[in-house]
Amino acid sequence: MKFPADEYLNHVGFEKFDFFIIISATRFTENDVKLALEIQKMKKKFYFVRSKIDNDLRAAERSQREFNEKNTLAKIRENCIQGLQEQNIASPQVFLISSFDLHLYDFHQLEETLERELPEHKRNALLFAMPNISLEIINKKKKAFQAKIKYYAFISGVVAGVPLPGLSFGIDQALLVGVVTQYVFGFGLDISSLQRLAETTHVPLQDLKNVITSPLAAKKINAELITKLLVQSATTAGLMAVEEGSRFIPVVGIPVAMGFSSMTTYSILNTFLDMLAEDAQRVFKRALGLDTSV
Repeated sequence: MKFPADEYLNHVGFEKFDFFIIISATRFTENDVKLALEIQKMKKKFYFVRSKIDNDLRAAERSQREFNEKNTLAKIRENCIQGLQEQNIASPQVFLISSFDLHLYDFHQLEETLERELPEHKRNALLFAMPNISLEIINKKKKAFQAKIKYYAFISGVVAGVPLPGLSFGIDQALLVGVVTQYVFGFGLDISSLQRLAETTHVPLQDLKNVITSPLAAKKINAELITKLLVQSATTAGLMAVEEGSRFIPVVGIPVAMGFSSMTTYSILNTFLDMLAEDAQRVFKRALGLDTSV
């Protein structure tokens, strides 16, 4: 009651937002339409979401002799669109969603629409915040993370050019901890995300952990863990040793060390990214009860 419809936009500061999602579990109300019309005047993007669509389908199945899920969804969507158009909403976009089954119905279409219509520099932020509702989302995240690896490798190479013993390894270690932490949270492989997934899908947390094979998922990423993994890899340890040793070569030593540092960081991040992306796929399949060998 403190936010009447005609003042709501000013109170909330709608001009600051990129887009708006108007959600209703039943029909869209007069206030929903008022908000949409004001947003439309501001020439901002907005989307209507009919939530709890699983409840509607269950009710329809109980009441209809010849129930057809596809036809029922189409009818609900058409009724929503028609009702909004009758109230002067031009070309309303309506998505049917169940928060318990994000991989079903229109959530994927909503995600693709938001990704397509957002400014380019904000798409990755949306993508990384998105739950893993499909293998396609996981692959998109992997490609987005992969696109940044060259940048991190370049930074590693630049730091290696500073002639201070131990500095390159220390900076690389901190860089790897930060980037791998992004991977773990981006793929939803941290403990909190796995716990939420277990609660949502009713799959025991331990069952989700059992399909994880990398030593990075469901762990706190810190310098000790990263160093342990680097030392265990003979190839990586060899490259790091060559990098440090090349510093003592006259004239060309520093450039060579820079090249080895960049190459090592690039290789490590690609390896870690592959491991975590595969874990994310396995966890997704286990959560949905899919055959993990497929």
